[in-house]
Amino acid sequence: MGFLYFFSFPDFNLYSTPLLILALQGLLFSGLLFSRYNQKRNISDLLLGIILLITCYHRTTYTIGFMGWYDTFRNTKINYYLVNLSLFMAPLLYFYVKSVTTSDFKFTKKGYYHFIPGVFYFLFKMVVLGYDSTLPGFDDIQNGYLVVNLQWKYVEPILTILTMCQMLLYLAFTFQLYYLYRRNIQHFFSNTYKLELNWIRNFLYIYSFLFIYEIMQIVINLSITELSWKQKWWEQFFSALAVIYIGIKGYFTNTIKLTNLNYGNSNAIFHNYILESEVVHIKKNIETKGQSPDFITKKERLENYIENEKPYLDPDLNLVELSKKLDMTRAELSELINEGFGFNFNDFINQYRVDAVKKMLTNGKHQQLSLLGIAYECGFNSKATFNRVFKKITQSSPTEYLKSISNQTLMD
Repeated sequence: MGFLYFFSFPDFNLYSTPLLILALQGLLFSGLLFSRYNQKRNISDLLLGIILLITCYHRTTYTIGFMGWYDTFRNTKINYYLVNLSLFMAPLLYFYVKSVTTSDFKFTKKGYYHFIPGVFYFLFKMVVLGYDSTLPGFDDIQNGYLVVNLQWKYVEPILTILTMCQMLLYLAFTFQLYYLYRRNIQHFFSNTYKLELNWIRNFLYIYSFLFIYEIMQIVINLSITELSWKQKWWEQFFSALAVIYIGIKGYFTNTIKLTNLNYGNSNAIFHNYILESEVVHIKKNIETKGQSPDFITKKERLENYIENEKPYLDPDLNLVELSKKLDMTRAELSELINEGFGFNFNDFINQYRVDAVKKMLTNGKHQQLSLLGIAYECGFNSKATFNRVFKKITQSSPTEYLKSISNQTLMD
């Protein structure tokens, strides 16, 4: 009977098996990210690999619990080694997004300060283990004195509140970082579709959902009814499921697009530029100052260059490259476009691209090329960007515009 009792573990059932399979797959992707980091030294791979590893690791308690570990090994000490690493997660999410949206991101010594609360909790767990292991009868019980009377009774409730507050704060900063990035690339790149990083948005949505779900579960458990382990299983399942999506998208999506892009020497300028330009623009509109002769000359030179050289036909055109061709500084050209034409760089260039598309449609080019083919000829690099930009500028879709041209031709 004792032999059969020992081998009652593991129990692969409806609750343990999905968590086990999903967590193992998550660990696989984590290992792949670590391996790629070792080869290419992209800090974003390292950070995402750690995030996946911790997310999978946090599923351990429920996975082995539903497999029958705690029933089979009554005096197991595994609760001492399964350390809650939630205090590491929030800063990791922030630094991962920052590493992807910042061109020359470097993890500085100050960055380690964000992980100090997690380190203190880890050391606390080691102290608990060290103290309880010295007490008589420790080998015969599952949880010792400090775990029951200090950790679970006082520290865990404080840890839960601290973790919730920390995650809320870091998620707010991370969303702000991402959407500011999305706004600012409009000032530096003529085609932003491949730089919008929708994967990062989905990544943040997933962890926000898991965070909200956990809060709801805690509130229900404390104020409405005590949830059973099976009812709490759903949070573990959603988290394990999220690991697969994050692992696949995080590994196969190119999140280092900014690494080789040169948009200036200061990331601080990049992240704050749009706010500064908007302030300058508002001030100049209010003051209604006239433009200097030098400014007008530069504006005319820019217009002539765009119309004659047609740099907008290059889908990879960016602010820095255009400023070099015009022998201007990046800031000088950006101000010229913002104040001289009332557009950001992206809208300024795409105006010319749309005009080029309209001209080709008027000349009947659509009889030889598809609309998308014409868009590519005129400097667009994706169907989604073409449709969005064309409708924004002309107030009609490319198809609708083509029909209006055809109808006008028939009427003539």
